[in-house]
Amino acid sequence: MLNSPALADGAKLVGRILLALMFVLAGYSKISGYAGTQQYMASAGVPAILLPLVIAVELLGGLMVVLGWKTRLAALALAGFTLAAALLFHLNWAQPMQQLLFMKNLSVVGGFLVLFAAGPGRLSLDRG
Repeated sequence: MLNSPALADGAKLVGRILLALMFVLAGYSKISGYAGTQQYMASAGVPAILLPLVIAVELLGGLMVVLGWKTRLAALALAGFTLAAALLFHLNWAQPMQQLLFMKNLSVVGGFLVLFAAGPGRLSLDRG
């Protein structure tokens, strides 16, 4: 039973959804909180002009992962994006919450790398 292809494909689908949900919701929330997000980015030295790109990466990349379309490319892009976010926004380890957020981001990077290596499964637009 544990070697069931149907179980593996179902787990990959649920895993894709859980990995991507954070990005889809974050991208959407940045649209409604645009000015505040620009200020936050600027406080970390990230040019606010990059916000449309950030929104596109989060929303489109997240949806690509959920749908399983160009999954390996989207997983690799989101892994890089998440690593960059960890390095830009969560390096203040004097604050325990920032240390936790940094480690959470590294875990998400690991999840995307596994998805990149394993592929999306048969329950995807990529079908593999």
